[in-house]
Amino acid sequence: MRAFIIMLLAWNSLGLHAQSSPPYSEEIAEFREAYKHDFLLDERAPLKTGEDLAKLRFFEPDDRYRVRCTFSRTQDAVPFDLPTYSGVTKPYVKYGELSFEWEGRTHTLAVYQSLHLRTMPGFAQHLFLPFNDLTNGEATYGGGRYIDLTVQDVEVEQIYLDFNRCYNPWCCYSDGYSCPIPPAENKLDIAVEAGEKMYAGGKKH
Repeated sequence: MRAFIIMLLAWNSLGLHAQSSPPYSEEIAEFREAYKHDFLLDERAPLKTGEDLAKLRFFEPDDRYRVRCTFSRTQDAVPFDLPTYSGVTKPYVKYGELSFEWEGRTHTLAVYQSLHLRTMPGFAQHLFLPFNDLTNGEATYGGGRYIDLTVQDVEVEQIYLDFNRCYNPWCCYSDGYSCPIPPAENKLDIAVEAGEKMYAGGKKH
């Protein structure tokens, strides 16, 4: 989803953001329309028609799932091979951790950086947050969901992680892709009823 990542990097808000000018529901609607359009721009994408895109499903925007976080940078992180659902691995490094409060409890999610992407022009600042939660396999894709971030997002004074912007890996829609598997440390024991739902069109083979 190269074009989608480029679009995300161009936005100032992305997955982490502070207060915004447009009404929140309109902001999320604009983000999702751009997300849908990106499928039509990438010839590798599994969804290729307006009919395919009409079957994408999302939770209603809910600003409760735009959570304020604290960020801790991981020092001296050792690169590791992140498994994917195709069986291949991809080299990543843990960039840091985001911690947030939800219903009186503290939860922490790791943020990673692709060693491959950070060598490419325009992608050096890209960060990646894959996660699982209790909706997986029912309301949402069983393989987890993703949020794309940038280094700048985690370096601001007030950090917000917006689950309304999480999306499905391409493996949700079709076989044949190498989608990273969320590490065990990013398995939340809460139901994140925000962002993209299970695809209504079934999986292509």
